Amino acid sequence: MWTREQRPGGLLLTPHVSTASHLRTRVRAPELTGRQWLNTGGREVLLSDLRGKIVLLDFWTFCCINCLHVIDELRPLEQEFADELVTVGVHSPKFEHEADPDALLAAVERYSVHHPVLDDPELSTWQNYAVKAWPTLAVVDPEGYLVHVAAGEGHVDALRSVLRELVAEHDAKGTLHRGDGPYVPPEPAATELRFPAKIAAGPGTVLVSDSANHSLVEFDRDGETVLRRIGSGERGARDGGPDEAAFAEPAGIAVLPEAVAAEAGYDLVVADTVNHLLRGVRLADGHVTTIAGTGEQWRDGADGGPGTDTPLTSPWDVAWWEPAGGVVIAMAGNHTLGLFDPRTGRVRRFAGTTVEGLRDGDAAEAFFAQPSGLADGGDRLWLADSETSALRWVEPDGTGFRVRTAIGTGLFDFGHADGPADRALLQHPLGVAVLPDGSVAVCDTYNGALRRYDPASNEVGTLATHLAEPSGAAVVDGELVVVASAAHRLERPVPPGVTAKLVEGASQQVTRPATEIGGGEVQLAVVFTPPPGSKLDDRYGPSTRLEITSTPPELLAEGAGTGTDLERRLVLADGIEHGVLHVVAQAASCTDDPAVEHPTCNLTRQDWGVPVRVAPGGPHRLPLVLGGMDAGA
Repeated sequence: MWTREQRPGGLLLTPHVSTASHLRTRVRAPELTGRQWLNTGGREVLLSDLRGKIVLLDFWTFCCINCLHVIDELRPLEQEFADELVTVGVHSPKFEHEADPDALLAAVERYSVHHPVLDDPELSTWQNYAVKAWPTLAVVDPEGYLVHVAAGEGHVDALRSVLRELVAEHDAKGTLHRGDGPYVPPEPAATELRFPAKIAAGPGTVLVSDSANHSLVEFDRDGETVLRRIGSGERGARDGGPDEAAFAEPAGIAVLPEAVAAEAGYDLVVADTVNHLLRGVRLADGHVTTIAGTGEQWRDGADGGPGTDTPLTSPWDVAWWEPAGGVVIAMAGNHTLGLFDPRTGRVRRFAGTTVEGLRDGDAAEAFFAQPSGLADGGDRLWLADSETSALRWVEPDGTGFRVRTAIGTGLFDFGHADGPADRALLQHPLGVAVLPDGSVAVCDTYNGALRRYDPASNEVGTLATHLAEPSGAAVVDGELVVVASAAHRLERPVPPGVTAKLVEGASQQVTRPATEIGGGEVQLAVVFTPPPGSKLDDRYGPSTRLEITSTPPELLAEGAGTGTDLERRLVLADGIEHGVLHVVAQAASCTDDPAVEHPTCNLTRQDWGVPVRVAPGGPHRLPLVLGGMDAGA
C-alpha cells in the first residue's frame, strides 16, 4: 500500500510491498507543482482542470535513454486514447544543465514531445509521488485518484489494459469526459540542420546526421555548402534511394575502409537510433539499406547473430576499429558496446553486461552508462560514457579486450574542472574525436564546452566554451569541426595555435535525494502486479529476475548477485555511509485467457541506480515499484 505523510512541499506517498492481485487504490494524487509549463500555450495546468480525464504522468529527464524510449512507446497509446487520456511529462532533471529552462525547451522540440510538460527543477512533484527512478509512469483516474505506478520501459500493453478498464468503469459511472486536452503545439522552426547529432569526414565531403530532420546531409569540405540530403525527412524506416529512404533520429556515422566497403556494398554505417537499426549507405547513389536490427528494441535474450535477425537498442554512435575487426556500436539503450562485421553481416555484444554503472576491467564484465560517442585511436577505442560523465577507452588485452577510465567516477558526480585526470570533471559528454597529436577532444555536452585529454601527461584542459550542446566532432583537413547541436550548425571553435586553458571548477552531484536506509540487514522488494487480465508467465522458466550490485562493491556484505525472487535480503557493510545500489529487475507476463490463441506477452524491465545513505534508525525495507500498485492502500 501507500502511506501518506504531509511534508512542507506537499503530500509524500511511500509504497509498501504486497504480492496481492491488482486492486484499485483510493489515494488522492498530489497536485502538480513546478516552475513552468511547456506545450500549453503558457497556461498553468492543475489536476482539477483535468478532472474527467485519465491522466498519465511520465516522470522523465532528457539525458535518460530509457525516458526517451518511453516517449516513443507512448505515442501509439496517446493516439489510441486521444479522447480520454491526457499525458503530462514531468521533467525532473538529473544534471544541472537539464534544469536550464532553455535546454528543456530545446529537448521538448528535439524529441518531438507532443503533450504538456511540467518543468520540475526542484523535484518537488517527483518527491510528492515518491518516485525513485527515471522513467516512472503514474496513472490518475478521472476522479483524481492515483491508481497505477510503473517504473522503467516496456509498459505499453499493461497501460493499455489499465486504460481500457478505467474507460469502461468511468463511462459506466458517468465520470469520464471526452474531448481535447490542454496540449498546444509550439510554432515550428526551420533551419538547414535541426538538432544535428554526429559528424564524419567522408571521401572529399563532410557527413552530418541531421537528427530532428531524420536524414543525413552531405556537405563540401567547408562544412557549409550542402551537396545533397540523404533521406526523405519524414520519420520512418524505409530503405531505398536518397529521396525515398527514411530514418528516425539518426546519430553516429562510421566510414568503412575502402576494401571493406567494396566487399559490403556500402560505404557508411549509420546508427539509426530511434529505429533501433544500423543502416548502410552507398555514397555513389545515396542508396540506404538496413543491415542490422529488427526494428524492435532488444530487451532480453540473445543479442548476437545475423544482423537483420538481431534486435538492437538505441545505437547512438558507430566507429570502425581495426583491432576489433568491425564496427563498434555504442548501444546506449542497454549500456553495452556491440560489434557489427560488414563482411559477414553478423552482430554480437562486444563489451558490457547491461548493468548501468562505471566498472573497468575485462570487457565482458565492464559496466557502462549510456555510451554515446566513439573514436578510433588506433590501439585504443575512445568512448564518451555519458551518464557517468566519463571518458573511457577499450584496448586489446592478450586474447581479449580491457576497459579503462581516464576521467569520471560514477553515475552521480559531475562538474567542469581541469587538471590531473583523476580530479577532472565532465558533465554528460556525448562525443569524442582523436586529434592529430594523439590527444582526445571531448564534446562536454552539458557544460557547453570542448575539452582536451592528453594521454601522455594525463592532464585535462578546456579548448572552448559557450558551445550549444556539442554532441560530435571530427578532424577535417587538420581542423576540428564540432556539431553544435542546440545551435543547429557546425562550428570550428578552436583557431590554429590555441592551446587548452585550465578551468578550476567545483565538483557537483546529482540533486536527486538519496534514499535513507538503516544499517545492517535491509529487505529489498520489487513490487510487480501483472496488468489486468494477465498473469506471470513461467512457461519457459522463472517469470522474474533480480540482479543486484553496488558502488562501491564493498557496500554490500551480502545480497549481491542474480536470482529469480523479487525480494532479497541485503546486508550492508559497516563503515560505509553512502553508495549506490544497482538493481535490475524484470518480469514476464501474458494474457490470462485460455480461449485466446495468441496471447499478448510482455517483458517488463527496469534498471535502478538508487543512491542510498546509511543512517542509524533508518528503514530496513527498500521497496521499488516495477509495475502496478499494492493492495490495501
